[in-house]
Amino acid sequence: MATDARLATHVWVGAYLTRLRLADIPVYVTAKGDPTAGTVLVKCATLNGQARAFQRSYDLATGARAWMLLTEGPEAEVDAALARQRARDPDLWVLEIEDREGRTLLDQPGLAD
Repeated sequence: MATDARLATHVWVGAYLTRLRLADIPVYVTAKGDPTAGTVLVKCATLNGQARAFQRSYDLATGARAWMLLTEGPEAEVDAALARQRARDPDLWVLEIEDREGRTLLDQPGLAD
């Protein structure tokens, strides 16, 4: 019998925060969701009025879990989109990165998959 052993959300978030801090990328937990099974949204503000937000989803082509762009544009619009998502699902975690280069590290091994 196959099992899908996923980390509890709070464990993944803790590891991700540590990785960002080690890379000197400022990150803040702006909404704390369900510690075990909450979904994580990652917002990256580039400090020029623009932002992008990512959510973990399934890649329809491969069936693998992957980080997908949820929304991008003016930071106020991205914030509004995240607020709507959070209103629909209070178990969501929202992490906010501030990085002029737009680095999220979500493409790195251990985070990308």
